[in-house]
Amino acid sequence: MNLGEFLAQKKETCDVLDAQVLLAHVIGHPRTWLLAHLESPLTPPQADSATQAFARLEAGEPLPYILGHWEFYGLDFDITPDVLIPRPETELLVEKAIRWLNAAPERRTVADVGTGSGIIAVSIAMHVPGVNILATDISQATLKVAKRNAKKFDVSHRINFLQCDLLPKHIDPLPTESHFDLICANLPYIPTDTLRDLPIFGREPTLALDGGADGLELYRRLLTLSVDWLAPKGSILLEIEASQGMSALSMAYDMLSAATIQLHKDLAGQNRLLEIHLHE
Repeated sequence: MNLGEFLAQKKETCDVLDAQVLLAHVIGHPRTWLLAHLESPLTPPQADSATQAFARLEAGEPLPYILGHWEFYGLDFDITPDVLIPRPETELLVEKAIRWLNAAPERRTVADVGTGSGIIAVSIAMHVPGVNILATDISQATLKVAKRNAKKFDVSHRINFLQCDLLPKHIDPLPTESHFDLICANLPYIPTDTLRDLPIFGREPTLALDGGADGLELYRRLLTLSVDWLAPKGSILLEIEASQGMSALSMAYDMLSAATIQLHKDLAGQNRLLEIHLHE
């Protein structure tokens, strides 16, 4: 059987693009090479590997977990089922963070809260000279993936990883050098009842998706902690669920009176990012 014939067999059970990407991964060539060599035969070992990989895909396992990596912000990140699959919507947060930091060279301390696979921390470290980042997560398994990605892109020396619930225990008074100029977070934000009806439920880690009754539970806690951790005139960038725009905006205004707060839309026109700048 050749490559084209194998793909033809999968048309009824798999998305065409997913099938091409997965088969290219199995044979160890780029997708463009695959499409240019559809007449090439599958070797017996390749056929066995492809059969096993497609069985996983057809059973509903997300393609990125089968591949073991996924692209985000132009970088190829390692991922496992312990972490959320990187999504393009999060690039808006990364772009805002990089722009804000590069416009203020004196601002170089960042917290990436709920780092997951480390995509936010690593992307910022790759694009902002001299930045120092604390990346936190409650899951040790998740932090292992994030550390692997930091090492992969040679930014481990600028990212400290810490297992904790949102931010570490606060020391009062907090040393000036321990404050963060910028706090970034893409926390679980899907309301519990909504999550259970989504296709991703049970396929990606619930810990990284479940945001409580209204999806804003962790964000309320983080904003409460942020007041003590932020440097004077520091900033906060929070990715939110599309339907939470006005609720998140109202929450931020209620909790942070001395701040400028903006809501940004992603490329699909959905409310996606809450940007907060403290006045003092």
